[in-house]
Amino acid sequence: MVNHFRDIKALTFDVFGTVVDWRGSIINECKSWDKTRHLQVNWEEFADEWRSEYGPSMNLVRNGEIPWTKLDDLHMSSLLKLLQKYEITNLNKSEIEHFNKIWHRLNPWPDAITGLLKLKKKFTIATLSNGNVSLLTNMAKWGKLPWDCILSAELSGHYKRDPEAYIKAAELLSLERNEIMMVAAHKDDLSAANNLGMKTCFVPRPFEHGISRKIDSSPEDWIDIFASDFIDLASQLCCD
Repeated sequence: MVNHFRDIKALTFDVFGTVVDWRGSIINECKSWDKTRHLQVNWEEFADEWRSEYGPSMNLVRNGEIPWTKLDDLHMSSLLKLLQKYEITNLNKSEIEHFNKIWHRLNPWPDAITGLLKLKKKFTIATLSNGNVSLLTNMAKWGKLPWDCILSAELSGHYKRDPEAYIKAAELLSLERNEIMMVAAHKDDLSAANNLGMKTCFVPRPFEHGISRKIDSSPEDWIDIFASDFIDLASQLCCD
């Protein structure tokens, strides 16, 4: 490991899109319901629309338009609007609750578990996600994700990219921010972490939004490591 990274003691990970394939997981599970629940929906479009509500719904919290609301509840509010739009009317309350918790059942990218296990040998590995604690805990059990601890924006009462989310994570780990590397597939997340003195690793996920949408994989001077996946990151940090 180069000298620049010798002080790193923990890696914190964005989760949706970085660790797990939210889009593919939602589409695949929903397609399995077509026959059992007699649904005929364009699930690719549905998943994309549901995710598109993610930022605006959190902005309502950030801007003080609504009080702190955990992500499960923001997802539910968005889901109810989509069910109405897509004329999905044959689900009862418990089925809608199960539907909403699809975000608890997202599957890891193929490299995620192997890479995390390698990184765990040398560093504390933790989530740093906008998902609420119960969501992230259930997802870890579902996907067998080997976190050392679950850190969530919920613990700070602020959604990323508010600085409080990153600051609280460092406080809870009892580390200086420059001893933590933020790992994400989203540059805005990494930029916010970098502005607070954290190290950064960009792991592009070309298929996060499907094969038709291109992602920005260009280098930035504030990204410390560019890794093709978690296994490559482990290799760069000498965790093999």
